[in-house]
Amino acid sequence: QVHLVESGGGSVQAGGSLRLSCAASEYRYSSRCWGWFRQAPGKERQGVATIASDGGAWYTDSVKGRFTISKDNAKNTLLLQMNSLEPEDSAVYYCAAGWCEDKGYWGQGTQVTVSS
Repeated sequence: QVHLVESGGGSVQAGGSLRLSCAASEYRYSSRCWGWFRQAPGKERQGVATIASDGGAWYTDSVKGRFTISKDNAKNTLLLQMNSLEPEDSAVYYCAAGWCEDKGYWGQGTQVTVSS
């Protein structure tokens, strides 16, 4: 069983930045797909950014140019740099991996709150 543990959430004012991290409990765990999802109160969970094993990245339109997803393979850690944060970015952010393969894993979530 692989556990994904997020960190780096918090509260910031609009225009600020946060950096989320997601570490896999099993150092040797590998997957072709890693990503960040978010869920705001009363809304469905949505994809924010994903990254493939070849480094190819996808972003939802609302975060393009502001968020950057990356993977530190040496530490088996997924990162999400979030700049120019907006109140609409407030949500619980979840790390996920492996959904494109035989078994997907989810983190417990980390709260991001952006005040205007």
